[in-house]
Amino acid sequence: MHIKVDDTVEIITGADAASELRGKVLKVYPEKGKILVEGAAKVYKHVKPSQRNPKGGKLSKEMPIDISNVMLVCTECKQRTKTGAKIKEDGSKVRYCKSCSAEIGQLSPAK
Repeated sequence: MHIKVDDTVEIITGADAASELRGKVLKVYPEKGKILVEGAAKVYKHVKPSQRNPKGGKLSKEMPIDISNVMLVCTECKQRTKTGAKIKEDGSKVRYCKSCSAEIGQLSPAK
């Protein structure tokens, strides 16, 4: 997967695309191809009264969205971008921005 936890992403399709929402990735589900983005795909869960929540009511929570609906935002140029992977001389593998060639994060350590 080209998106990792704590990356900043921008939603490009779906219900939240009109607002051009940018958020931090909270969790990645690689087996399902989905990610959980902070502030995106909010739904209300109705909760019955219990000892933990005596009033009950509606809780707002984020739901996972498909990874194809978001694009990674580069930390250097602050634009949404495609990513690539390259191997450095020491053997470590890093992600890089295809627009400005800035390194975004490490994929694997040096050998």
